Amino acid sequence: MTSAGEEADPTIVPSWHLAGAKDGFDRLWTPYRMAYIQGEDKPADDDAGPQCPFCRAPHESDEDALVVARGRLAYVVLNLYPYNTGHVMVCPYRHASLYTDLSPEETVEFSTLTQTAMRVLVEVSGCQGFNIGMNQGTAGGAGIAAHLHQHVVPRWGGDANFLPIIGRTKALPELLGDTRGRLAEAWPTT
Repeated sequence: MTSAGEEADPTIVPSWHLAGAKDGFDRLWTPYRMAYIQGEDKPADDDAGPQCPFCRAPHESDEDALVVARGRLAYVVLNLYPYNTGHVMVCPYRHASLYTDLSPEETVEFSTLTQTAMRVLVEVSGCQGFNIGMNQGTAGGAGIAAHLHQHVVPRWGGDANFLPIIGRTKALPELLGDTRGRLAEAWPTT
């Protein structure tokens, strides 16, 4: 920045130039998302194995894998790329790609864990609503189509403000490890 009467230093490159041509857009750099975009940890096909993050997570510590709760046939884990703080996923332990592939017992526990996740999220975060859903198959929009997972996304009145709508940016006010700890602590014991 120059004051009146001073000339700009020609050796200083304006910061907008480093991001490409000036186009009027601000940029929020999120380099950690490149792993998601490039499909890191995404299974290549429907075979279970070391590539599947949902098969691998139950074998890690809860803290390292961001597991919130474990059932007998399914578990709850935080989403690494959340839409909102507290965004969890319910996953069967068994590598199954479609909801119709679950056994009746798995379906019951899957649903029960979803209900418990909703109750815990209301208690811990005071959320006022939810988006719950499963994208099944690549054509259905599943990021990891080989292993079924149901999203439970907490919502608050006014959480769709200008930042995500106009700025196409989400502000997450808490670290994933802290969120996992709070939810796990509030999870009812059986």
